[in-house]
Amino acid sequence: MSLKSLSVLALLLVGLTACSQPDPIQRISGPAQGSSFTVSFWTEQGIDKSALEKQLKKELDRIDLLMSNYRPDSVIEAFNAQQSDELVEVGEELVLMVDIAKQISAHSEGCYDLTVKPYFELWGFRGDQLTKPSAEQIQTLKQTIGLDKVSSDGSRLVKHSPGLRVDVSSIAQGYTVGQLAKILDKAGIQNYLVEVGGELVSKGKKPEAKAWRVAIEKPLPDSQKLQKIISVQQDEPLSIMTSGTYRHFYDLDGVRYSHVLDARTGTPVTHNTVSTTILIPDPTWGDAWSTAFLCMGSEQGLKVADELKLPVLFIDQQGADFIEKPSQALTEALASGTAFSFVE
Repeated sequence: MSLKSLSVLALLLVGLTACSQPDPIQRISGPAQGSSFTVSFWTEQGIDKSALEKQLKKELDRIDLLMSNYRPDSVIEAFNAQQSDELVEVGEELVLMVDIAKQISAHSEGCYDLTVKPYFELWGFRGDQLTKPSAEQIQTLKQTIGLDKVSSDGSRLVKHSPGLRVDVSSIAQGYTVGQLAKILDKAGIQNYLVEVGGELVSKGKKPEAKAWRVAIEKPLPDSQKLQKIISVQQDEPLSIMTSGTYRHFYDLDGVRYSHVLDARTGTPVTHNTVSTTILIPDPTWGDAWSTAFLCMGSEQGLKVADELKLPVLFIDQQGADFIEKPSQALTEALASGTAFSFVE
């Protein structure tokens, strides 16, 4: 699976009005969860932007202290440091992350897994040098990998292997986006685009009834070109989550190794899928699904997406060409033209 720090950053095309007119779209941005966030919104009612910004940043700080694996003082890292099989109070939100991840992991037949981080470290993906491990090393580490070794009870988690560690970076940013959107909803703001680390959710429309526009990058390792522009205009929130592999790999002895690791094997995936995008109401599920589909690849992933009726776009690389493979639900949604559309 891919850690969310490996996620493709979608480009936000919020657009500006004519220079002779003030821009009605207000923006709040800053650092968040080792990346950044941007909230773009507009409203015809009065709004205390300063107070809103404080609420948003307070929520970001709260979630950061709860879920960030890069912080040794976070709740999730306190759980990871626990070496016993005792229940640990972590809160309902983290339990929710694990429960959702377990369901998606089951659909991916174990490819997606929140406990896969030790594999990354074994391969050296956390440093500057790739070290190809032996089959014996992978097999030994496998004893501490697997969401089946984590259980929940109310707002508590327990691990059944002392060395097991849970990394929620592939799902936490989606949850964060949803929480920021809830703050805007409570403030009466009906038109917004919220982005955290490239994961985003939109609602409503831009001024003058124009659609929000979100761009997906072409899967090229050393350039920023557009592959698709998604036009979104609907009254209910729609999250757009993209994950990709094309900027995160190692070349060793003539072989390219992806940073996306299959939790079932402890080795990099070998399929040709380099980008996945899912359009789904719930950003928490969307964040995890985009990573899971990237791990599965288009062959397995399309079967899952079609079975569950999920609108997903897979992009496979064949030589210098990029082949788009939409799921059946995505094709049908585009044909209806009700919620979103692709702009060529």
